[in-house]
Amino acid sequence: MPQPASDLHRLVEEFRALPADDDRRRAIVAELGTDDTAVQAAPFLASVVADPHEYDLARVEAATILRLWSPSDPVTARTVARALLAALDDLDEDLVRQYAAHALGSYADDPAVHKTLAAAVLDSGTGDDGEDVLVRHNALAALEEAGPSDARADVLRALAEDPELGRAATRVLTGWNAGPGGPA
Repeated sequence: MPQPASDLHRLVEEFRALPADDDRRRAIVAELGTDDTAVQAAPFLASVVADPHEYDLARVEAATILRLWSPSDPVTARTVARALLAALDDLDEDLVRQYAAHALGSYADDPAVHKTLAAAVLDSGTGDDGEDVLVRHNALAALEEAGPSDARADVLRALAEDPELGRAATRVLTGWNAGPGGPA
């Protein structure tokens, strides 16, 4: 059952009153992650995920909710997409970047999102700790979740020879009946 607007307001106010590193902040975000409540809370959740000073687990939870409950309103969806893109750019928070990359699949028809996902998945990087690889894997999952399109198929075809993700990209293309040289 969705949270009434007064409950949403109360939870947001409680969230804002807590210390920045209090795990209750994550729990409050999780409470907002149900059906209509998540859609109503999307602007707030977007502000949480985009804030580089916010508690990282609250940001991860917000990204997960925004992936599962993307708003249908185009203005709100664009706001959410921009927030997730900002989170993906936060190089200090690898876990947040991974969840943001995966959440972007719900917004992949936005040209800026598509461009960022393509760059993330195609960037083989030289990271020593493997975190960039996890962002790449999640960007691939986002593209797969977004479903077939000519642009996404082109990205996966370009990825097909990649030693890390090539087999997965080929599997997705085959599932889309878009093989390495065929249409999407």
